[in-house]
Amino acid sequence: MIEYWNPLTERMPTEELNKLQEEKLKSIVRYVYQHSDFYRKRFDEAGIKPDDIKTLADVTKLPFTYKKDLRDTYPTGMFCVPNEQLVRFHVSSGTTGKPTVVGYTKNDVDEWATSLARAMTSIGIGRGDIIQISYGYGLFTGGLGLHYGAEEVGSTVLPTSSGNTEKQIELMQDLGTTAMACTPSYFLFMAEVARSMGVSIRDDTKLKIGIFGAEPWSQQMRARIEETTGIKAYDVFGTSELSGPLFTECTYQDGIHIWADQFLVEVVDPKTGESLPDGERGELVITTLAKEALPLIRYRIGDNTVLNREPCGCGRTHPRIMRILGRVDDMLIIRGINVFPGQIESVLMNIPEVGEHFQIIVDRINELDVMKIQIEMTDAAFSDKVKDIIKLEDKVASALHKVLNLAVKVELVEHGSLPRSMGKSKKVIDNRKL
Repeated sequence: MIEYWNPLTERMPTEELNKLQEEKLKSIVRYVYQHSDFYRKRFDEAGIKPDDIKTLADVTKLPFTYKKDLRDTYPTGMFCVPNEQLVRFHVSSGTTGKPTVVGYTKNDVDEWATSLARAMTSIGIGRGDIIQISYGYGLFTGGLGLHYGAEEVGSTVLPTSSGNTEKQIELMQDLGTTAMACTPSYFLFMAEVARSMGVSIRDDTKLKIGIFGAEPWSQQMRARIEETTGIKAYDVFGTSELSGPLFTECTYQDGIHIWADQFLVEVVDPKTGESLPDGERGELVITTLAKEALPLIRYRIGDNTVLNREPCGCGRTHPRIMRILGRVDDMLIIRGINVFPGQIESVLMNIPEVGEHFQIIVDRINELDVMKIQIEMTDAAFSDKVKDIIKLEDKVASALHKVLNLAVKVELVEHGSLPRSMGKSKKVIDNRKL
């Protein structure tokens, strides 16, 4: 049986949904023009006035917003409300420059919780579930966002945050965790630690659902997680600038539902900024339609995806973005060939002899770009015979060459020898940038 948080809204006829979006778009454009010095200046520079936005198609007249804008106006230069109207701040890590600061009014927090309540309901999480949240809590948005959404649907929250993995597995067993939220990398590590403790996620816990995100992961990785642990693995999407985690797939696992009464989604050519037809791969762009403190107009997310506006098999009429295909800036150019880490992961997950952990190392030697991939073998595939290792390396290299059209060096290593992550994994080391 398909469950809905708000069936009237989630199954709203497309024409009515478009009309609602149109009215909300016009309203948010007027709102930011009146309350944000940043957007008033940006619109004036583009020769745009709020009255110029009359239909949904007019969204393309509006200028883009970039993460750089948030950094340039640090800390609160883009906010539309004074600090006394805020109930919370979240702050990004700022590892590549000034951090980005996001503020929330009470209504913003409620909208955030509602978005996740819809999402969690769509994958069968509700009253009676115990959800273990192993995303970080604090300035990072992941933990608290999912926490509020889970409480909204009536679930019991186990706020473990990341780390202390053996204790997490013990609590998962003792308290009967039925759902888990964390990065896919951390879940793989958790399953590995559980095996070393003699615990089977499939047989010794009540875990049935995983909500995984904050880093790209492939369909092949999902298949391996589900096969080895017996859970259903669902993709979650959001960014700290938008609020944090906001959307998931439904039980059909056929794209991530974007709630159209809260957000307007586009896909554009990352080079030209031109809107792309549904079904074409491009950069995700989102306009917030209901945020008060920090609305964002045509915010360029930097993620590659495909937009699908066809109604889902679950009956929801809201648009979906298909699996995130990596970051626009994650693309590696190796001797003129575009390579995405997700392509490599997809190939590796179809080779049963290799494990889930790998690392891409790029160097420049004598003015020539070279790429090496270190990959852990499974315990079953490990051999002390050199010829067996060489044969498997050749098999992996051949499979990668067919997909990438590029010769890469493959180095197989023992299980457990590559670094593990309790947050976002670092799969690429590009020594050309050092």
